[in-house]
Amino acid sequence: MIITKTPFRMSFFGGGTDIPLYFNEYGGAVLSATFDKYCYVNVRHLPRFFDYTTEVCYSKIERVKSVEAIEHPAVREAMKMLNMHELRVTYEADLPARTGLGTSSSFAVGMLNAFHCLKGQYADKRRLANEAIYLERTLCGEAGGWQDQIAAAFGGLNKIVFDRNGYEVFPVIISSDRKKELNDNLLLFFTGFTRFSADIQKDAQSSIKNNIAAMKEMAALVHEAENVLVDKNICLDDFGILMDESWKLKKITSDKVSTSAIDDIYERGKAAGALGGKLLGAGGGGFLLFYVPSDRREAVTDALSDLLHVPFEFENGGTRVVHYSPETYDVFGSQEK
Repeated sequence: MIITKTPFRMSFFGGGTDIPLYFNEYGGAVLSATFDKYCYVNVRHLPRFFDYTTEVCYSKIERVKSVEAIEHPAVREAMKMLNMHELRVTYEADLPARTGLGTSSSFAVGMLNAFHCLKGQYADKRRLANEAIYLERTLCGEAGGWQDQIAAAFGGLNKIVFDRNGYEVFPVIISSDRKKELNDNLLLFFTGFTRFSADIQKDAQSSIKNNIAAMKEMAALVHEAENVLVDKNICLDDFGILMDESWKLKKITSDKVSTSAIDDIYERGKAAGALGGKLLGAGGGGFLLFYVPSDRREAVTDALSDLLHVPFEFENGGTRVVHYSPETYDVFGSQEK
């Protein structure tokens, strides 16, 4: 039995510039961090006592006699890609899916990590990120960028730079005190709405050519925000002001990024003292993140008391194996046909 633990991510700047259609021509950059909310993937070989050969448990339970019959596209394609058979795959998470936290990519990374481990193979973080990107974007044909898979695999507070040659991950080096101050000044709220980000991503990707100027500005803000973090002589509140600027640019790229209800929540947060914020993920719903100076924290929390506030702490580990019990498995005795 293998259990992996993979963090969710919050993207601060540059979302959308991690799409190949954009960064292959213009280059892209993202500033993001993983935090202490995780998905857990439990994988083991299924004992041969049943009239089915694979069991997949997530929001539903699938019991099938062939890999091709699995409805969950990521599980089906990952098992085919790595030639996995006779498995019980179970998914659990600290936060709900389709909420802008890169949950599907965290699942993909954690599942691939578990599959490699079950096969007795070591897969480093870059390999897991690359395979998860290939799984979701190519094999499953899901629209979107690359940042989620990379963040889930590597973990930490990073600037990720994209170009036609691929990507590089640069950890943002700041003091522990400044990082804690940033953590303390960020408030995360659940809007109560969920959506499929791929639908919004398709709309955004179809209009990339009309939003080049805005996306270039969004990518430039990544470097400005990094400079705010690393230069201790710059007031950290500038990070929140840049978040507000980035959110306004993001809304230009697609009319599906926000809604009137989300706009109302955002304005309430700012009126109470937030300097800036953004909806996490592609848009449309999920979690809203605000930057709030410490003296306004209580006021913003009170103003948004109708929403669920989710405390969090940054994490640095990325995907990891938290339980490993090797199994003896005779692949030639598989029931798979």
